Order: sequence, then structure tokens, then C-alpha cells
Amino acid sequence: MVTGSQAPAGAHRTERGRSNRRARFVRSFAVSLVTALVGVCAVGSADADAPEKDRAEVLELQVRNDQYTNTDLGPAGPSLGDMYVYSGTAVQDGRDVGRGGGTCQVVHVEGEELTTQCLLTIELERGSLTMQSLWVSGTNALDMAITGGTGDFRGARGTARYWDIATSKERMRAEILR
Repeated sequence: MVTGSQAPAGAHRTERGRSNRRARFVRSFAVSLVTALVGVCAVGSADADAPEKDRAEVLELQVRNDQYTNTDLGPAGPSLGDMYVYSGTAVQDGRDVGRGGGTCQVVHVEGEELTTQCLLTIELERGSLTMQSLWVSGTNALDMAITGGTGDFRGARGTARYWDIATSKERMRAEILR
């Protein structure tokens, strides 16, 4: 008769249960670690493939208005549909650097207050910028959305602010994003 040390059947199942739990834990840990590493690698490669942050260019110009007309449509006096058409020269450091022009059409009348939809294009040596906005006539400042451009300004967006509109001191500051 061969005798050996045998553990009771319940102890063997307990030992095997601990071993299975440990194996599941190790597998779970390994899967989690691999998942985390794959996530880090994916984020790293996404950052490497991501385009550069937007570059901003600031352009400050004086505006010398040279032509202007008011087209009175509909009833005499300020009314819906009336249009202002204008053009001028862009000046930087006392030197002419471009030309621009645009229109503002009355889209809302409330007493003496006129709200206009304005579209403007400025042509510079490096390309053109297009802008648009609503403007309440008589207000000193106007913020316009830069909606595009050509040449070096291709795909441009941003904001242009105008001050002292329709005066000899009119000026513009554009923050151009590309």
C-alpha cells in the first residue's frame, strides 16, 4: 500500500480557486496595462498628426475713405433696403498699402436707429480679406468677422475691429487666424 500525504478535497479546491483568481487578476492587470499603453500611443500619435495651433497675425491700418454714396430705395428717407456703398485706401505707417470697398444694406429700422448688414473686401499686396457684420449706424466701433481671403490670407478667419467709422481718423485692427 502506498501512502502519501493527501490534502482533503476541499483544501485542494480552495487552492485551485486562489490560483484561478490570481490568474484572472494577472490577466485583467495585463489587459488594463496594454489598453493604457495603446491609449497613450494613440494620443501621442494623434498629437503628432494634429495640425499646428492656429497662428495669429495682427494687422493695423488706417482707412482713408475716398468714395461714398447712399442709395435710397423704397420710400424716401431711411428705409429697409437702402444701401451705402463706399471705397477707400488702406494706410500703414503713412504709406498706401491697399484698397478696399464694401456695402452696408439696411436690414432693420427702428426710429432713427438703422441696423445694416455690411460686407467688405480689402485688397493688400499679399492677398485679400473678406469681412461681414451687422452694424448699428452711428456707433463708434464695429467688429466684423473675417470670413476668408486669398493669397497669403487664404482660409483666413478671425475678427477685424473698426473705429471712428466714416471719419478722417478711421482705423482697423484685424486679428487674422490661419
